[in-house]
Amino acid sequence: MSDVAIESHGLGKRYQLGLHRRGYGTLREAIAEAARRAAGRQPHHDDDAYDGPDLLWALRDLSMTIRSGEVVGLIGHNGAGKSTLLKVLSRITEPSEGHADITGRIGSLLEVGTGFHPELTGRENIFLNGSILGMRRAEIRARFDEIVEFAEIERFLDTPVKRYSSGMSVRLAFAVAAHLEPEILLVDEVLAVGDAAFQRKSLGKMTEVASEGRTVVFVSHNLAIIQALCERGILLEQGQAQADGPIKETIDQYLGTLERASGQDLLERTDRDRRGYFETWIRAVGLRDASGGPPDVIISGHPAKITVELTEEVPSLECQLTIADSLGQAVTTLDSEISAPVDARDPEVGPCVECEISSLPLLPGRYRIDVLVKAKRHIQDGLQGAAFFEVQPGVMNGRPVPPAGAEGSVIVPHAWRLPA
Repeated sequence: MSDVAIESHGLGKRYQLGLHRRGYGTLREAIAEAARRAAGRQPHHDDDAYDGPDLLWALRDLSMTIRSGEVVGLIGHNGAGKSTLLKVLSRITEPSEGHADITGRIGSLLEVGTGFHPELTGRENIFLNGSILGMRRAEIRARFDEIVEFAEIERFLDTPVKRYSSGMSVRLAFAVAAHLEPEILLVDEVLAVGDAAFQRKSLGKMTEVASEGRTVVFVSHNLAIIQALCERGILLEQGQAQADGPIKETIDQYLGTLERASGQDLLERTDRDRRGYFETWIRAVGLRDASGGPPDVIISGHPAKITVELTEEVPSLECQLTIADSLGQAVTTLDSEISAPVDARDPEVGPCVECEISSLPLLPGRYRIDVLVKAKRHIQDGLQGAAFFEVQPGVMNGRPVPPAGAEGSVIVPHAWRLPA
């Protein structure tokens, strides 16, 4: 058996932006066109077969080799091509150019409910997924009880999957993908759907899968999890591999690009999360120690203010700020939708959001701010690593803050009572 699990050569995937030029084709037309191509009378072509401003290349000229038994983390900004690559490898979508050779049975966990038939029960979908993986019924039956126990859905086993919650669906999907023994497991940022206990259990299972010598390709924005789970990292940027090497080196390179991006004009960044109706954009994000000092440098225990400048005002505006540590692990989330009496809406503030922190409870180190701006409960604009800041030692509630290098990220006010 080959020691290469995945090998791609010049892989590319492009999408047509906006409406399709020819509208919707009929099934008859699609069958006829496929028959002509098969007979060699018509080359394969479509509206994507040209370069232009309305084309988006999600992947471009991507060549890589992943050996059997490797645990690889895919890292990159939103829109870098990570999810598209996994969909191409899973045969969910075809590449526009190049090809990928897969050696071994693939189990995919790409989004909640992928591969499930909503009208079938949980029990039926377990057998359906096993069959898709090429397993015999006896093999599936041998792992059936283990899958049900892991997914914790025994009461709902004979209920159609369309009635499952997102958490139930992802538990079952992960249990099926991990227990039906695929040689290659592809996982894309779905563990965030489950609760904390399920995430711990799933990560333990993935560690077990990796230790058994199976190949794992893992996508997550949680760099701490990627660093703990993976040996190798591939950094994607605009659909191309910018780095490929030991996981720590790849993460360091990614963090460097993220921090450099925060220093440029935020309006020029393309790695945004935009889904809303209004034309409001994040223009600038800044943080200041409210007691004075240089911008983006805060003293532990001091008051601080985070400011988000927008291009225009929108009705029902809300803002969510996530402060993450140097590995992208969220430390805390500040969400204006969770309101308190101290909050205020000031018509004179203009297209700007301010968040005041009375006493910054962070240990010394480097941190970043991720921003989401919402209106009418829909995300209007979002940026990861919109700003970075440094925390320096200070005093919290009269107690000196430990210097850089202390375990953890947060200072908890506390008092001791010790024997004399």
